[in-house]
Amino acid sequence: MNTQTTNSLQPAVYIVGAGPGDPELLTVKAQRLLAQADTILYADSLVPKQILQGVRSDAELIATANKTLEEIVPMMIERVRQGRSVVRLHSGDPSLYSAIHEQIHQLAEAEIAVEVVPGISAYQDAAAKLQVELTIPELVQTIILTRFSGRATSVPSREALASLAAHQASLCLYLSARHVEQAQEELLEHYPASTSVAICYRLGWPDEKIRIVPLTEMAKVTVEEKLIRTTLYVISPALGKGKTNTRSQLYHPQHSHLFRPNSKKSQQV
Repeated sequence: MNTQTTNSLQPAVYIVGAGPGDPELLTVKAQRLLAQADTILYADSLVPKQILQGVRSDAELIATANKTLEEIVPMMIERVRQGRSVVRLHSGDPSLYSAIHEQIHQLAEAEIAVEVVPGISAYQDAAAKLQVELTIPELVQTIILTRFSGRATSVPSREALASLAAHQASLCLYLSARHVEQAQEELLEHYPASTSVAICYRLGWPDEKIRIVPLTEMAKVTVEEKLIRTTLYVISPALGKGKTNTRSQLYHPQHSHLFRPNSKKSQQV
């Protein structure tokens, strides 16, 4: 095994967001790190191989879907101590449901340098594909990113889905397809039955699928399509509204601000 980096990348662990799956949605920094890294550990169940198309031919690629944290972290520590650069590639953005907290903690204890590189999250890609703004003036101004409480991760009771749904905000529901029946039931406690839901499966992957349905059909369609993993639900008043009379004041001709002062006031000065 080569124990020296062959480029200017410093020996460290670079936790990189791969985005939802489309290689063209990688940040420029993520692309550079992937192209230079000596070792890349990637969650192969969540990161498609197309993301790795620009890596070095001699880079060490380690799939981690079948590995525990107790196996993954020592691998990274060992390689950095050998003078190698390591990319830990996560799907989406590392700040959301990526389990980087415990990795960073253990790497810090081992005195291993860490850098985190953000990525595009699935909800952002979904909004782009749907061509919607999730914060429309006078309609909805809040985005909630959450998940349903499951076997692997328990959601605090104060963040129960029914409680969050009471805000009737643009709600992006991750990692919840296995609990879709109960999720739909709790959402219907506060959202109108006619509220549109975008069911987004494997965004950015070659087999990407997006369905827009009424909230009452959210569970039915999920089951019919056999969607179990890698599914995001976007529940929002902003979906299916078409043309609206509301608009942001930021670009309104009658709205003045620091960079566009009121014309009448400027004439008086």
